[in-house]
Amino acid sequence: VFREAPGRRTVRLTQDGRGFFLKTHTGVGWQEIMKNLLYFRLPVLGAMNEWHGVHHLQRLGINTLRIAGYGTTRGNPATRRSFIVTDEIANSISLEDFCARWTDDQPLSKEEIRFKRWLIMRLAQISRDMHNSGANHRDFYLCHFLLQRSNNCESLSVEHSNLFLIDLHRMQIRRRTPTRWAVKDISGLRYSSMDLGLSKKDIFRFMRIYRSKPLRQILGKENFFWRRVESR
Repeated sequence: VFREAPGRRTVRLTQDGRGFFLKTHTGVGWQEIMKNLLYFRLPVLGAMNEWHGVHHLQRLGINTLRIAGYGTTRGNPATRRSFIVTDEIANSISLEDFCARWTDDQPLSKEEIRFKRWLIMRLAQISRDMHNSGANHRDFYLCHFLLQRSNNCESLSVEHSNLFLIDLHRMQIRRRTPTRWAVKDISGLRYSSMDLGLSKKDIFRFMRIYRSKPLRQILGKENFFWRRVESR
């Protein structure tokens, strides 16, 4: 068992030497549904959210989970049962765990600095493409990114690494991402990276790639957005 919450359970299983993750939803109840609606939030009723989220990110070309199975009952939304099975992303580590070493041991070598800049670039590109498509994650923290390196690559290598975005069960998809939800996502990334010793140049690099604009233009016209990110 990897995670257990009211109405939701995640377990790892193997079959024929392959690893999978099974998420089961057993219904959230009317009380939870009403609480979310009172706060103007759409309740997560089952695995369908993740199913849609995976396919949406795949259409955008963003590395994410690969679905091996899915099913749901119909009828009463408060007691709806559903499941989703995804392939294990082998040889991977969460970005939170990988970057934790930066707190005491900053990247100093040429290879380490290049890899750090690549990570910042990929995070900014994934954030930009997701938000520009009308989607937002709602749990956008470093722990929900998995860094995968090739089995035969022992050292840090941009060419042999991939970044995957996971945990999509709360993802929202609209025609346009509201600013407040974009702020929530970006502030989640900022919060989970606050103790990693990122420099202003690192943050400016992210901002420039995320907005696809010159930094001077961003600082001149988008101060309010970035102040909201820092404040949150």
